[in-house]
Amino acid sequence: MQYIIDQLEKNCDVFNNILKDENDAMILWKQSPEKWDLLHIVCHLYDEERDDFRFRVQWVLEKPNDVPPPFNPIKWVTERRYVEQDYKDKLKAFIFERKESIKWLKSLQNPKWDNAFEHTQLGSLTAKHFLTNWLAHDYLHMKQILKLKFDYLQQQSGESLDYAGIW
Repeated sequence: MQYIIDQLEKNCDVFNNILKDENDAMILWKQSPEKWDLLHIVCHLYDEERDDFRFRVQWVLEKPNDVPPPFNPIKWVTERRYVEQDYKDKLKAFIFERKESIKWLKSLQNPKWDNAFEHTQLGSLTAKHFLTNWLAHDYLHMKQILKLKFDYLQQQSGESLDYAGIW
């Protein structure tokens, strides 16, 4: 589990470096209307950090056998008004929350990663499951961000990017 915690900590810098100092056009650019722009992604990362992954890992560690309350991150987009958020503020808030998560994870004394609850559809879900998926979630959004930047570069430059390699 230490490897996962270390990677989550390293990813804080990765996210900050690939997301900071973007211009307004890039922040709000989308490949298509149904896709997310960088603002939506940063808002989502912030919410997932606090209200999903850290919350669920803590829940399962502290309340094994109790089912955590449901949530709907798709509804958060409108309920939490992602389009009205300030990108730089939300990025800073996400980075702050990630650092808080790392502090909390590192403070755990002999956590019982096998603590679990029974999900009606997914079966037994452990604290280890949520911690591992937290890191996987990072990687999925890094891929999403880099693909968005790649597509933006292609659209803005008007150049073929095949010389660079096949995406």
